Formats: sequence, structure tokens, C-alpha cells
Amino acid sequence: MAKKKLYFIVDDDPIIRKLVVARLSSEEVSVEPFDSGEGCVAALKMKPDLIILDYIFSGSKTSYRDGMEVFDMIKEIKPNLPVIMLSGQEDGAVVLELARKGIVDYVIKDNNLIDNLLTAIADHFEER
Repeated sequence: MAKKKLYFIVDDDPIIRKLVVARLSSEEVSVEPFDSGEGCVAALKMKPDLIILDYIFSGSKTSYRDGMEVFDMIKEIKPNLPVIMLSGQEDGAVVLELARKGIVDYVIKDNNLIDNLLTAIADHFEER
């Protein structure tokens, strides 16, 4: 049997975290939720296969200003770890900058969030 994949979901919105954990967890996938970038970065020793990262942290619990800073920290520690960015905004300049930095995909937080996230994950793992 193949090793169970481990995904991290990093989002300050508890509803998004619960939704992603509920919909992505399966016999093949374990999903570990984090409400801050610090928790995610500290847990990289768990060797996740994929990180789903919020672009904007509105809470004051995190010392990182945004997902871009968390992404940079992740890439410093684990340069080949795939990251899918989540955001509530459709800012082309942000998407372009993230693409240049090496994100796997950018998924908008809308009514199709889970379907689009599942597609992005499937596309990434099929390419490998």
C-alpha cells in the first residue's frame, strides 16, 4: 500500500480549515490544519506532500504579514515542496508574482473552492 499523503491547510478562517480537512481527508490523504504561518513552518519536519496556503491573514495571531512571507519561509526550508495558494481576491499582479515564485496553483475562495482545489491538486500530482 502506498504511503498516505500529508497535506497542510494554512488559513486563519476556521470555516475554510474545517471545510478543506473534511473534504480532502481520505484513506489516501491526511490533512493537518494550521491557523498561522508559524505553525506550518514549525511543522515542516512532518514532511508534508503539499501545502494549501491562504494569501491573506487577517488575524493578528501571526507575525507574517501574508501568505507570500510564509511561502518564502517554506521555500527556504523545503525548496521543492509544492504550495497551492488560496485567496479571496482575483488580483492578476499577485497571481503573476506568485507564479514567478513557483506556486503550483492559485485558487480563488468562492463557491467552487473545493472543486477547484481538488482539480489543482490532481493536476499537480498527475504532472509529476
